[in-house]
Amino acid sequence: MSKRVADLVVETLQAAGVRTCYGIVGDTLNRIAHAIERSQIDWVHMRHEEAGAFAAAAEALLTGHLTACAGTCGPGSLHFINGLYEANRNHAPVILIATQIVRQDLGFESIQEIDYEDIFKGCSVYCEMILTPEQARRKAVAACQAALTKRGVAVLVVPADISNATAHEERPYAVHARQPIIRPSDADLDEIAAILNTSDAITIYAGAGCAGAHDEVVATAERLKAPMAHTSRGKDFVAHDNPYNVGMTGLIGQASGYHAILDCDVLLQLGADFAWAQFYPDRAKIIQIDHDPTHIGHRHPVTFGAVGNVKETLAALLPRLRQHEDNSFLTSHVRRYQKIQESEKAETAGPDSTISGTYLTKMINKYAAKDALFAADDGTALVWTLRHIETFGKRRTFASLLHGTMASAMPSAIGLQKCQPGRQVVCLAGDGGFAMLLGDLLTVVQEKVPIKIVVFNNGKLGFIDIEQKAAGLIPMYTDLKNPDFGEVAKAMGLWGHSVAKAGDLEESIKTWLAQPGPALLDVKVNPMQLVTPPSPFMAPEAVIGMAVYSAKAVLQGKGHDVWEMMVENMP
Repeated sequence: MSKRVADLVVETLQAAGVRTCYGIVGDTLNRIAHAIERSQIDWVHMRHEEAGAFAAAAEALLTGHLTACAGTCGPGSLHFINGLYEANRNHAPVILIATQIVRQDLGFESIQEIDYEDIFKGCSVYCEMILTPEQARRKAVAACQAALTKRGVAVLVVPADISNATAHEERPYAVHARQPIIRPSDADLDEIAAILNTSDAITIYAGAGCAGAHDEVVATAERLKAPMAHTSRGKDFVAHDNPYNVGMTGLIGQASGYHAILDCDVLLQLGADFAWAQFYPDRAKIIQIDHDPTHIGHRHPVTFGAVGNVKETLAALLPRLRQHEDNSFLTSHVRRYQKIQESEKAETAGPDSTISGTYLTKMINKYAAKDALFAADDGTALVWTLRHIETFGKRRTFASLLHGTMASAMPSAIGLQKCQPGRQVVCLAGDGGFAMLLGDLLTVVQEKVPIKIVVFNNGKLGFIDIEQKAAGLIPMYTDLKNPDFGEVAKAMGLWGHSVAKAGDLEESIKTWLAQPGPALLDVKVNPMQLVTPPSPFMAPEAVIGMAVYSAKAVLQGKGHDVWEMMVENMP
């Protein structure tokens, strides 16, 4: 039997490093699905394509390998779009095989006909359709190479008749995806050093671009006697084994990181493209180093911008920096950070008390494996994860920090576990996000993926509830009528348990994490716990809004809610 285009496309994916493909089979995808079954690529049968895209994005982000999704024509491939936006914004190399109706029916408003190139252009670095069997290999290679070198999503559109067509002999096109070393010129490095060598109040601001550059960042902080604040995405790469760390800044960060950046004379911004301009210093000189030239001065005006990978740039910059001796600026901010850490670790709970989201997260942090992978849902679960999960240089945290979507945690955990089968993977799910893609809990069971899921069950869309209160509004449409998710888990075929009292939490977490297979712990967390920004950064309108909400609530007979909120959030 002659080779078909479907076989050629799958061979190209495998040669490009694809190990897993997430999707749902059907009609226009059937020929490709059978080709995958004959390959070394592992097919993961999802219950919803959006979950498949989240899973692929997480796998690609962790491993750096090209990861695939595949969907049927029309609605099937459209369902991937939210997860593909997540992947593209995180620069995760993902390829979508978007199958299409047969070519002769295109252009006639046929059933399930979709213009994929128009739809996916906002969330991809490549989107092309294979028009003839003769160009199948070349376009498949181009798609794989674009995803790997541009670090984003490639969409390869494959009509059903093309998949089934006989493959033609083509020139031996192959994927080439070696990454260059990029650093500023010697003249630029000299100018950067001249600025840094004449200041004794320097703060380093480290972002996700510092991945792989931990030792160089710490050495630079030592040379400059500089405190180091970091973004939420940069935490995994620079916070551990770093005596200069003063924590995150931003609305979900700590006051120590906030002050270290706002009080400095020079800010050395490394691989960080933090979006909120109010957290940058207005009077300090800002030196920004980033591998992406479009990030330079993108969020706030900078004094000097240079293009380069952080690791290679700092290695070349360090010999040019003088050893600073005055550590007074550093010491003051490190002490502030240490006090915050001590205060946060002091949280306790009585045996019959309710469970706060922070207490739950700290308990998970205590008992999870030292190299665990954590996937958190957007909202309060994400905030507590970023604030209270320690990384130790071996753990990694994953969340929708650039796209800001709900429901990414559980499917991301599936992708992480599929590519790291012997590693502990913990999903910290919000009840709203978890319910959105609840069907893929069946995928967890069917694929025997031993992820550990904890549901922060506060019976509401917690972050939105806080937003409405801060605006002076009585929360509207945020309440959730949830089932006992522990019992739901049991009905679906995995280990499940529910806990509501703090005294039962520790043993429940130890038992849950010790399960050999997939396990779900439903925890009733306090619905009144607020996410407070770092002091003193509290917008006046938010303070006024909370006061207005309190007054409205009392007038509407909800004074008990206001009292409970005060009791739970006042030290």
